Amino acid sequence: MSRVVVTGLGVVSPNANGVPEFGSALREGRSGITFQPRMKELGMSCQVAGAPKSDASLLDATFLERTLHVSNGSMVYAGLAAIECWRDAGFFYDRDVKGPVDWETGAIIGSGVPGMDTIAEHLVPMLDSGQVRRLGSAMPEQYMASAPSAFVGGLLGLGGLVTTVSSACATGTEAIVHAFEMIRAGQFQRILSGSTEGASVHSWAGFDAMRVCCRTHNDSPEKSSRPMSASASGFVPAAGAGVLMLESLESALARGTRIYAEVLGGRINSGGQRGGGSVTACNPEGAQRCIRQAVEAAGVPPGSVDYINAHLTGTIADPREINNLMCALGLTPETFPYINSTKSMIGHALGASGAIECVACILQLRGGFVHPSINCEDIHPLLEPIRAHIPSVCTPAPISTAMKVSFGFGDVNACILFGKWEN
Repeated sequence: MSRVVVTGLGVVSPNANGVPEFGSALREGRSGITFQPRMKELGMSCQVAGAPKSDASLLDATFLERTLHVSNGSMVYAGLAAIECWRDAGFFYDRDVKGPVDWETGAIIGSGVPGMDTIAEHLVPMLDSGQVRRLGSAMPEQYMASAPSAFVGGLLGLGGLVTTVSSACATGTEAIVHAFEMIRAGQFQRILSGSTEGASVHSWAGFDAMRVCCRTHNDSPEKSSRPMSASASGFVPAAGAGVLMLESLESALARGTRIYAEVLGGRINSGGQRGGGSVTACNPEGAQRCIRQAVEAAGVPPGSVDYINAHLTGTIADPREINNLMCALGLTPETFPYINSTKSMIGHALGASGAIECVACILQLRGGFVHPSINCEDIHPLLEPIRAHIPSVCTPAPISTAMKVSFGFGDVNACILFGKWEN
């Protein structure tokens, strides 16, 4: 079986657009969460969110005007992240030039609800007002579940599989695990893998109605996302995209391209909505089995994991997640590795969260640092025993093995491990 490495990264995040700026934001502990007037107008309890900043010059330089005209937020974020990743991996892209089909490269770009803004803001209002003939022939391209992956495939002329996955908040990590398994099996040389989510109040409203979103810091947005904090009152909805270029080691070495990290192994499973699990809750046994099996697949001892980029959202599930990690890896508070939550700075990007956080994971692995988890000075009492392993400032750390875990509605779990690459 082929060894699999990461040769490109791309990201659109609430606190930064592009990998270099995202890396700086992580080191600085910079929040990208802001007050959202529209959420207040609609009477939502949570009125803050992590929405990537619009950059007109970047959009104009990346896409043709007619391309943007038939695209929605999740597609545009996916396109920006994928093109950055494509170029970062050493390939050419010009918005005005259509290259040949690349038969050796595919894309697995997932999303939670990729067409929500198109459906809510255009399709339903126009249909209800009798304007169906004015919807335009490109409407289905924007609300089909595979819209982001199809968009990326067309931009880059990808001839391998071009598909999507959708597993709620585990989507991004799951997409990367799938890509890893396909390349390792020799089916493809390269796969752009990751996920995206548009910034839509229509997506966020349902979670607000569930009362799982933060509603206590509308006047101080940068303090609202509080994973592992005793005063956390729910997650902060967010949007963005992350894309990784996974490639066989043979292909990467033949091209002479930079290698960020090696993908060591991963697993995906479900808790079956049994044993305390449900559509909205995690079966602890399922989560622990996923983590253990991912470590076994990676071929590393559980105690060798140096760093965990956790799912931690700022809800009552945070202590349970830490407990599942401790049980699965056979750890004590003293042997627990460094752990943090990227969501503390960017919020919970739903289907895009796992992929954005995998980018963060690899940047820390390669850069030898652990970014701070902000807003958890008042750490949850149940997590006090591992306080020393939760950095409050950017901390130098020689990471050799990093783990990313994601969990989602439907009682679904995904875990992947990355290893430091040494030339």
